[in-house]
Amino acid sequence: VTGASFVVFNGALKTSSGFLAKSSIVEDGLMVQITPETMEGLRQALRDKKDFKITCGKTDTGDVKEYVDICWVENEEKTNKE
Repeated sequence: VTGASFVVFNGALKTSSGFLAKSSIVEDGLMVQITPETMEGLRQALRDKKDFKITCGKTDTGDVKEYVDICWVENEEKTNKE
């Protein structure tokens, strides 16, 4: 679990890159590079207020180690305390 001050979703990752998605720490935030298709799915999930999971890692390995979960919560008090 990583806490971040901000999240950037970059929808320009090429399918030919060999990655499903890539995440990296940038200053005190998180940048998630995703394909245009995944970006469209994320946009629709946000419009519908649905949870969304982004799987990060190389496409050719079964060794997936990271996920970026976007979750809607009922009570924000328990999740983002300063």
